[in-house]
Amino acid sequence: MGDVLSGGEGWRGMVWRTGTGQRSGTARGRGGRRRPYAGYAVVRAALAAAVLALAAAVPVPPAAAADGAAPYAYADGSRPVTGATTTTDAERLDPGHTYRSSLPKNGKLYYRLDLDATSTAYVSVTAVPRAGTAVAATDGLRVSVQDADSNSCSLQSTRFGGSRSPHPIAAWGARETGPRNVLCRGAGTYYVVVERIDDTESSPDTWPLELFAASEPPLKRTGATRAPDVWDSASPAPVTGQAVDRAGGAGFAGASTVGPGSWRDRIRPGQTLFYRVPVDWGQQLNATAELGSSSGGSGYVIGALSLALYNPVRGYVAEAADGYTGRQASAALAPLPPVAYPNRYGFADQVKAMRFAGSYYLVVHLAAQTAQQFGDGPFGVILRVRTDGAARSAPGYDGTASPRSLFEVTDRDRAAATPTGTAGGSPGLRALAVGGIGTGSLLLAVLGAWTLVARRRAGAW
Repeated sequence: MGDVLSGGEGWRGMVWRTGTGQRSGTARGRGGRRRPYAGYAVVRAALAAAVLALAAAVPVPPAAAADGAAPYAYADGSRPVTGATTTTDAERLDPGHTYRSSLPKNGKLYYRLDLDATSTAYVSVTAVPRAGTAVAATDGLRVSVQDADSNSCSLQSTRFGGSRSPHPIAAWGARETGPRNVLCRGAGTYYVVVERIDDTESSPDTWPLELFAASEPPLKRTGATRAPDVWDSASPAPVTGQAVDRAGGAGFAGASTVGPGSWRDRIRPGQTLFYRVPVDWGQQLNATAELGSSSGGSGYVIGALSLALYNPVRGYVAEAADGYTGRQASAALAPLPPVAYPNRYGFADQVKAMRFAGSYYLVVHLAAQTAQQFGDGPFGVILRVRTDGAARSAPGYDGTASPRSLFEVTDRDRAAATPTGTAGGSPGLRALAVGGIGTGSLLLAVLGAWTLVARRRAGAW
């Protein structure tokens, strides 16, 4: 479509024919003089409108990264927000919205939350270092939430790890209001603090950020205040069978939906693939990523393949990685507990993160350094997913989450997670599917009208 609309020709250079005679947009009047045909201008305007509508329906792809890997795809409609260097200038984040910001090296930024006394608030921050950025193994991102008296409500850090490959990483913060929380329970102003850690060996580049804010309503009745003591922590039986092709997304917002089974894609060094898995209350998620063998090259890449898990509010849960010698390799997540509301009262961070139902994100990354030993690829990758256990009823929430349905698994989610389901993807791609069909129909209708007009003109001549 870009070729049609670019340059000096395009639609203007196309000649419409009826029979074997070439016609212009006029008809002969008395005395041999040409006069504009009455229907021509109308049809031409309609056709132009249809072409423009089709062009608008096609999302403009993001520019390719320097190393050929796809760049991060931010959520459509993200709001710009500037991180402040002091709390007094902090801008507000509202639950249910996604924001774009940036974090300089040695930076420490503040954002504001205005909270009630009953809801639990979450903020996830995704850092997106650009391709070619140098990062150290301990380099990473720290997110915390503090009250107006500098009391810490939560603190989490994520790092790039041994591969030292720049890729999207996320950390989350929370203000919880449960019965076991002594601090940070009241209504008022809170601050999200975002900072880089151990960045002395990294490039001086500024990192783009994507921030996601959400809220969880309280329960109508207080339930258990301890995480389940017993759950199946044994490694599950491996998922086998023929893999189904499903392309991964380029960001959280555009993650492709997958369910139990094996899913196949291609990945280039430096690229990150995003998938989302519907996991209901009471279900236990397990996942493994497999990197296919190389057709050439030699050597060893530390932590070449990584598989990270994030919960429905994009909170970091766990990660696995494996080196690569050119032979097939795999990275499997350690067993995690079934999704349960009381998990938030557990001791381990991995248990606390499995606290609600919804879409969990599997993020697969192939280290950029892989290209130095084994070429630019692409390499085959298979994602094997299990969700064990029967779905249970949701806890009795006293209110609605923001965004709505964030902590639910819908019938549409289940359908999309099947091999024959629609994978989902970014809103732009969904708009293309709908808009392309609708606008294509419009084009056919206009062309039909054009043909009818041309036939009438031919009869008049």
